[in-house]
Amino acid sequence: MYMNRSESGEAAGDLFDDWVQLASFVASVDTSLGKWLTDHHRLVLTEYRALRQLDSMPDKELRINDLAHRIGLNQSSVTRLLVRLETRGLTRRDTCSEDGRGVYAVITAEGEALVAQAREPFRNHLDRTLQRLHELYPALDALPIGRALADLDSPDDT
Repeated sequence: MYMNRSESGEAAGDLFDDWVQLASFVASVDTSLGKWLTDHHRLVLTEYRALRQLDSMPDKELRINDLAHRIGLNQSSVTRLLVRLETRGLTRRDTCSEDGRGVYAVITAEGEALVAQAREPFRNHLDRTLQRLHELYPALDALPIGRALADLDSPDDT
């Protein structure tokens, strides 16, 4: 259950209001990251997320449905995303040899090279964005964001 303990002196918050601030925070950071990726690597953020997921797998592949779950898109959207990446030579598709119905997304050597090239600069940009968040997005309030995140694993205090 979401905390509401203002009488005890601890921060209290409305779940919906705090969730809206958290969503705004994530959207603001994602906007900055997406613009940076587009400017520096001609990728959108979801494409980079997909490439990073594929690159992190031991076999450098994932079933399309599993990839969709990992990057928060539906299967149809991931299929369109993969078409864009395939056109650039960054991924390819492979059919499951066991049943012939499952389709895998596989990162290519070019895709791996792009991830390797972008990884550290992307991490640095993320760090700079988070350090300058209040300057870049002054309307964001860190208190409800902190409450929303802190309460995720907290036991029910009732």
